Amino acid sequence: MDIPFKKQTAALCLLTIIVFNPGFQHNALSQSLPKNVEFWLTNPDRSALFAKQPGTLSFRTTTDANPTIDIDATKTFQSIEGFGYTLTGGSAMLINRMDAKAKAALLKELFSTEGKNIGVSYLRLSIGASDLDDRVFSYDDLPDGQTDVRLEKFSLTHDRIHLIPVLKQILAINPNLKILGSPWSPPTWMKTNNNSKGGSLKLDYYDTYAQYFVKYIQGMKAEGIRIDAITIQNEPLHPGNNPSLLMLPTEQATFIKKSLGPAFKKAGIETKIFLYDHNADRPDFPISILNDPEAKKYVDGSAFHLYAGPIEALTKVHDAHPDKNLYFTEQWIGAPGNLKGDLAWHVKTLIIGATRNWSRTVLEWNLAADPKQQPHTIGGCTECLGAITIAGNIITRNPAYYNVAVASKFVRPGSIRIQSNTLETLPNVAFKTPDGQKVVIVLNTKDVVQPFNIRENGKQVSTSLPAGSVGTYVW
Repeated sequence: MDIPFKKQTAALCLLTIIVFNPGFQHNALSQSLPKNVEFWLTNPDRSALFAKQPGTLSFRTTTDANPTIDIDATKTFQSIEGFGYTLTGGSAMLINRMDAKAKAALLKELFSTEGKNIGVSYLRLSIGASDLDDRVFSYDDLPDGQTDVRLEKFSLTHDRIHLIPVLKQILAINPNLKILGSPWSPPTWMKTNNNSKGGSLKLDYYDTYAQYFVKYIQGMKAEGIRIDAITIQNEPLHPGNNPSLLMLPTEQATFIKKSLGPAFKKAGIETKIFLYDHNADRPDFPISILNDPEAKKYVDGSAFHLYAGPIEALTKVHDAHPDKNLYFTEQWIGAPGNLKGDLAWHVKTLIIGATRNWSRTVLEWNLAADPKQQPHTIGGCTECLGAITIAGNIITRNPAYYNVAVASKFVRPGSIRIQSNTLETLPNVAFKTPDGQKVVIVLNTKDVVQPFNIRENGKQVSTSLPAGSVGTYVW
C-alpha cells in the first residue's frame, strides 16, 4: 500500500440486507414471495456480530411513509466472481503453524458457507514475496552478477513450506475458489537497479519474465492449484515498497502485447490478465493500454485499489471499454482498527461502491497477521491489520473479517448485480444469486434508528434497526 485512506469520523449506522427468493422468476410478476424472513445482526459495539436473530419477519402488501428500496431483478449489470482477501505469505505461515485441529476449524469458518461460516470465495496471492512475507524472495534468486534467461533455476520451493499446503486445505473445503496472482517484483537480475525495491524491468528480459509467469501458473497447476487470473504488477506506480517495481503504462502495454500475451497463447495458458492493480486516481493508466488493440486483445480487465482517487473512476474505465471487466483487489485497514468506522467506510465505498461501479470482486488486504502486525519485510507495511489476528491458536476477528462476511456468505460467485434505487441515507446494492436468491446490502448513514422497507413486485418487508447496526434479512 502507498497511501492509507482517511479515517471516517462521523458516527454511521450500517445495515446489510440479504434477501433470498428461490421461488420467484423475474418474468412471473404474479408469483408470491415467501413469507418468512430470517434476520442476522452485526453491531459495531460487538454486542452482536453477524449473528442470526430469533424470530422472523414477513412480506406484506401494506405501505407506509418510510424510505423504500425498490428491487428490479429484470435490470441486470455485471456478474460477481467473489469476495475475499489476500492470502499473503505471512498469513499462510501463521495459519500453517497452528495446531491441526485449530487450523482446520479456522479454514472451515473462512471458506465454507455452512452454518455461521462466512464463505470466502476469492483469494489474491503474491507471485514471489509481498511486503507481508517474512523476507524478500523470488522464484529465481541468484548471486549478484548471475542471470538465468532459460529459468532453469526457477522453483516454487518457498511456497511449498506454508502457502501451498494451506491452499490445498482451502481447496478441499471450496474447490471452486478463484485465485488471483500478483507480483510485487521480478527477480532482481531482471531489473534496472538489481534491487528488490524499485527499478524497472529491463527490456532484454521482457520475454524471460513472460516465461516466469508461465512457469508459475504451470507449477501451481502441477500442485493442484489453478490460478484464475494474474495482474501484471502490484501498484506499478509505487516503487517505494519492498519489494516493488515501477512499470509505466507504455511499458505494461509493450510487455503484454509483445511478450506476455503471446507467451500465454503459445503455452495454452487460459489464466486471465488484469491491467494496472493500483489506485483509482489514474484511470488513464488502464484506458491508455486498452486503447491499444494489440494489447487489449490479451486483456480480461483492470484491477484497482483505493488509497487515492474516487471509486466512481471504475465506471469511467467501464464506459471507455465496456467489453472489459473491472476488479477491486486491495484495501487495507490500519492497526488497531475501529469496527464502527472501518465497517461503515468499507461497506459503503467498496462492498456497495465498487460493485455499483462494475467491479466483479472486492478483496481486502490482508487475511492474517500476528498481534504485532507481523511478519513483514524490512521496509514493508508495519501497521497492516489482518482480517484476523493469530496468536498461536487464538483467533481475533477484526473489521475486515466482517467487511467481507456481509457479502461473501450470500453473494456467491455467479451472482448478478440487479437494479435498486439509491437513497441518500440508505446507500445499497442488490444481487440475484445463481439459485435465484436476492441479496440487498444497505448502509444506514444516520446515527439514529432509521425505519425503511425493501419492496419487490408490490410487496415489502418493513423493519428498523438501532443506530450502528448491520442487519441481514434472509428469505
